[in-house]
Amino acid sequence: MSIIRITKKFDFETGHALYGYDGKCKNIHGHSYKLFVTVQGTPITETSHVKYGMVIDFTDLKKIVKEEIVDKFDHATVFNKNTPHLELATLLSKRDHDVILVDYQPTTEMMVIDFAEKISKRLPENISLFSIKLQETESSFAEWFASEN
Repeated sequence: MSIIRITKKFDFETGHALYGYDGKCKNIHGHSYKLFVTVQGTPITETSHVKYGMVIDFTDLKKIVKEEIVDKFDHATVFNKNTPHLELATLLSKRDHDVILVDYQPTTEMMVIDFAEKISKRLPENISLFSIKLQETESSFAEWFASEN
């Protein structure tokens, strides 16, 4: 049976700040992210299976990505917890803002690595994560490929 890749796109809004950066992105700002998740596997061949012909039901993939990424990151602000932004994060949290503290500089490059780890852990064992593309702006994105990691 052929190996097939399927891709699902997700949209979410997230703020962040890059501590120590030498440009405007050191300030808190946000992006309208577009996340493209591509998984691969072989279509189900059992004709009596409710998901016959599918690699994975798009609804099942959507559930995983929403729970691991979109529902957590949408309209939240991400800070590296190992920087002085921790003080600001604490203040924002006390004022009922959604804040995510991560162990990395919250660049698109590092976020895509984090997302790949989170999604991979949730996929059924017969499905593998092939790639992730995280688009930060209309002209800027980072990509992660399983074959290179």
